[in-house]
Amino acid sequence: MSYVNSVLQPGETIRAIGKLHWIIFLRAFVLMIVGIILFIYSSALSLQLGQLVQLGGWLLLALSVLAFLHAWFVRWITELAITDRRVIYKHGFLSRRTVEMNMGKVEIVDVEQSILGRLLGFGTIRVRGTGQGIENLTQVAAPLELRNAITAR
Repeated sequence: MSYVNSVLQPGETIRAIGKLHWIIFLRAFVLMIVGIILFIYSSALSLQLGQLVQLGGWLLLALSVLAFLHAWFVRWITELAITDRRVIYKHGFLSRRTVEMNMGKVEIVDVEQSILGRLLGFGTIRVRGTGQGIENLTQVAAPLELRNAITAR
């Protein structure tokens, strides 16, 4: 939480820290499984077709590594914290986007969860205040706990 710690005001305390849910790694996991399946079935095919299927398996495994690295990087550069005074959101590495909203300005906190989101514990949070709002924070872990930290006064 380097950004959040650097912008805390004297006497300000952190109530909750939000992070992205592990579900953002799902694409990488699916690509990896399909690549492994292609490797397994490539041995049962003819030599020429088997080599082509094996090449496809290598390609999918390489894509799964890239998808994993992308998801990890997005999770690493995204910070969300609720303090006793503000909601702080930071996204970005070289170029940075930050949104900070005073608790007194918060009017509405929406939480949206699909069935899968409810089962696995992730969802989308929308914080709206007077004159501004924080963009949709998607695939956030424990969204109800974060909402409660924002609405508790």
